[in-house]
Amino acid sequence: MIHHFSIAAQDPERVAAVLAELTGGQSFNFSPFPGSRIVLVGDAHGTGVEIYPLGLELAPGEGGAPVRSLANPAPSDFTATHAALSVALDEAGILRIAGREGWRALTCTRTVAFQVIEFWLENRVMIELLTPGMARDYLRAIAPGNIEDARRQAAEAESQG
Repeated sequence: MIHHFSIAAQDPERVAAVLAELTGGQSFNFSPFPGSRIVLVGDAHGTGVEIYPLGLELAPGEGGAPVRSLANPAPSDFTATHAALSVALDEAGILRIAGREGWRALTCTRTVAFQVIEFWLENRVMIELLTPGMARDYLRAIAPGNIEDARRQAAEAESQG
């Protein structure tokens, strides 16, 4: 179970507000790191997303000290880090929010078994959103009894290059 994850944003407050709208959560200042926000969904798992200012990077503390932050003056706009989130909204509602923000959103088939909506926060960070129907199909596709099928499909896709 993933309880929270973090991403970087050029405008953490705006990104947090949109994520709160998409997930039905609430956005708050996140005090450990100045300029950061956190979105708490309010579910039984404590699901949250921490949004840090672009350029703030986390590094191990020294000795017995906890995590510390560093400033990167030249961060990349892109990252491989992403997450898939189930939301209560339908596809039209998600695409409407993306359109309002001027951000890319595209419904994509990830395997023959399920779809996701690529929602590009600030047109830089991808969050895969799953409507209730998409989440149902996703969970069915990755159920323990279906993992071997998923592995076979991945191998076939890789061999097709």
